[in-house]
Amino acid sequence: MTGKADFTEQEWETVLEGPTSAGLIVSTAQRGGSFRESFSLAKAYSEARGASGASGLMDEIAGSKPKVDRSRQASAEELKEHYLGIIREAVSLLEAKASPEEVEDYKRFTLGIAERVASAKEEEDGQPVGDAERAAIDEISVALGGAG
Repeated sequence: MTGKADFTEQEWETVLEGPTSAGLIVSTAQRGGSFRESFSLAKAYSEARGASGASGLMDEIAGSKPKVDRSRQASAEELKEHYLGIIREAVSLLEAKASPEEVEDYKRFTLGIAERVASAKEEEDGQPVGDAERAAIDEISVALGGAG
């Protein structure tokens, strides 16, 4: 079983920042709903803690306080690229140290966070997920290496 002890402190921070980075990318893709989206992200972690046992690595990740990289970027596009970079780096770290099953669990969890945040509020046109949010989820999926 892979866990926190298998990573340096900085590597572990990156692994923890991946899922929240996905949520932040989606929450900034379209205006409005940030409170509901933040609540949705927190609830996803809470539910993952309640469903512990499938993977020791995921139990440690879900059991940790969601980590957010607070670096400043000049534009929304730079911020998105920065967060996508965190996701790519986290997956790369996991691919080097974790089992293929653990990597897939992480990818599913991270993409699930993005989907959940996107559907936290109904869009003005009545759709559950807006076009900009769907595009952001697609970019996250690519960064994860085609998760799912």
